[in-house]
Amino acid sequence: MKKNKLNQVLAAALISMSMSATFAFADEGETPEPPPTAPAANQGNGEITFRGAIIDAPCSINPESVEQTVELGQVSKVALKNGGKSIMKPFSIQLENCEIEKGKETVSVKFTGTESSEVEGALEINGSASGASVAIADNSGKMIKLGDKSPVESVVEGTTALNFKAYLQGHTDAGTNVVPGDFTAVANFAMSYQ
Repeated sequence: MKKNKLNQVLAAALISMSMSATFAFADEGETPEPPPTAPAANQGNGEITFRGAIIDAPCSINPESVEQTVELGQVSKVALKNGGKSIMKPFSIQLENCEIEKGKETVSVKFTGTESSEVEGALEINGSASGASVAIADNSGKMIKLGDKSPVESVVEGTTALNFKAYLQGHTDAGTNVVPGDFTAVANFAMSYQ
């Protein structure tokens, strides 16, 4: 019986102590923090850059026309021998959202770049190939020299395509000295509305 009473007193003391600990947390306004969680695993990330320009012109330039690559292909050195030419490859500058303004009903383009020392008005090529230059022509095939304006074309409400051609022009004094290899040439263009 004494043992039973002792057990009851001990049980009451334990219950009392655990209740006072619970009330102590409640009085202090503290709540136990949850266990820390593991950081999220990296499941992929990246960066997107948006680039462009706002221009003072009656037409926007289609983004695909702003920076483009014209593939002139693999041209035989025989085709370029003694001033020969490759086949002309068409390319265009696409204008869009055109709204005709008075005094800006027509447009021309001026191409610039590093000029060839062998073919006046053509682009110098860079790379392992030599003995030729890149020439730009209007849609009829007439060469447009670097720094000269292209023939004037009418601006059409909505969209306007300015069509050009490019080709490799062999150097006349190179003779058989056309050297095979890869090449690049870069032309910049500027629009001029009249």
